[in-house]
Amino acid sequence: MSLLVVFTTVASRDEARRMARALVERRLAACAEISEVESFYAWKGAVHDEAEWRIAFKTTAAQYAAVEAAIRELHRYELPAIHAEAAVRAFAPYAAWVEQGSSGS
Repeated sequence: MSLLVVFTTVASRDEARRMARALVERRLAACAEISEVESFYAWKGAVHDEAEWRIAFKTTAAQYAAVEAAIRELHRYELPAIHAEAAVRAFAPYAAWVEQGSSGS
């Protein structure tokens, strides 16, 4: 089994909460963690400094495409940041819980 943490950022806590709840309810992710971040980025010729909310979805590699599609469906940004990091190691009972909670069914 290959565990992933899929990340995205959104503009508000409410949007983060809606997206987190939707993916967990759809069983695309076993868990979603939300944290406030400050982002500096270049966009359309200007440098921006914005408060954003990062969502970390705990899922499996098998669910990546479905997670990405759901984030794109629910996201309001023109170009949302969506990227994943592999969990190199995980406590076996936790990994099994993530796999079960990310079954998509």
